[in-house]
Amino acid sequence: MLIAIFAAINVDPVQVNFLFAQTNLPLILVILGSALLGGASVGLFGIIRSFRLQKQLKAQQKELDGLRAQARLETAPVLADDPLPAGSIEAGPAARPSAE
Repeated sequence: MLIAIFAAINVDPVQVNFLFAQTNLPLILVILGSALLGGASVGLFGIIRSFRLQKQLKAQQKELDGLRAQARLETAPVLADDPLPAGSIEAGPAARPSAE
């Protein structure tokens, strides 16, 4: 809003020098055009940064899920004293035939 008020006050024509040409434009157009280009460039950089951060977040979430799964496997309790279910074959030393 402040930029629009500032631009509306400054309506005198000014010479604008582009790299390849010169022209006279009302100062209001130069001010508003510069503000729009600045806002568009900041918005574009923000969108690009947002996409990069989302991609990084997905990769880190995937890595975290893998580490959590690995931690669950490593810390799973092994219950050696529990009896085996009926009908299961014991693989311990008592179940192996001796070679003697």
